[in-house]
Amino acid sequence: MEKKTKEESKESKEKKVECKDKKCPFHGKLKVRGKLFEGTVKKIVQNRAVVEFERLIYYRKYERYAKAKTRLHAYIPECLRKEINVNDKVVVGECRPLSKIIHFVVLKKLKEEK
Repeated sequence: MEKKTKEESKESKEKKVECKDKKCPFHGKLKVRGKLFEGTVKKIVQNRAVVEFERLIYYRKYERYAKAKTRLHAYIPECLRKEINVNDKVVVGECRPLSKIIHFVVLKKLKEEK
């Protein structure tokens, strides 16, 4: 039994990442409020990711739905930077404006896409 507890404690220590990022929603003081979106990472530039997702728009005149793509710029916290790559599915949450175009933060990685 002692071996299992030691192994579990080692795994938990490895999973904990020291994050000194003030803009991290988990370890910093950034609060997530508003809507959450699931999307695909299309591009990563420095500390931000361009996340794209599809939505349906209803046109009353034609009584039809049309697909539209939305692109959001989301801040990547320090503790998630190594995990997130291009073409990954992620969840982004709305937060206060962090810069001119960044109003969202990446919360978690769902899965990798090919």
